[in-house]
Amino acid sequence: MSAVSATHAHPSSLSLNRLGLWLFMISESMIFLILLFSRFYLFGVGHPEELSQVVGLVVTVVLLLSSLTAYQAEVAATHGDRAGLLRNLLLTIVLGTAFLVGVVGVEWPEALHGGITPQSGFGIAYFSMTGMHAFHVLTGVLLLIVVYLNARRGAYSPESHWGVEGTVKYWHFVDLVWVFFYPALYLVR
Repeated sequence: MSAVSATHAHPSSLSLNRLGLWLFMISESMIFLILLFSRFYLFGVGHPEELSQVVGLVVTVVLLLSSLTAYQAEVAATHGDRAGLLRNLLLTIVLGTAFLVGVVGVEWPEALHGGITPQSGFGIAYFSMTGMHAFHVLTGVLLLIVVYLNARRGAYSPESHWGVEGTVKYWHFVDLVWVFFYPALYLVR
């Protein structure tokens, strides 16, 4: 089965795809909820002063912007706007990658330098939460790359674009998780 014919899903299989994605996201939510509750159990409601508020805010804004470009990619797919789809997918990939670089390449070294270690109460929660989230962002970026390559080959149409829809829904889910993680890690006092 070619990539193009694989995207033309029967309506009932599309419903099953959507149901499967929702069930997957619900199960992943349990992991993130456990991490969120563990953060408060291990460290209470405070956070170390050494945690960079600026870096946390910047990566949050970048991730929220990526949700906007992902949405615009899905809208472009529903309207048959291939150029808009490709442009917005690429922007989402770039923003997602920037988020990863910000968290793993900037935020983690700053936290370690400030004395937040994976062995401390807050450090266990901080590195577990940001690490699990970064892993999900990485998988989202990889999915977006696959969708982008498929879109370049003309695999999606206004009638059949489940690959775009499913990937964007997953991306929004990952962004929504950060909306809860960011205040729990940076703002709660």
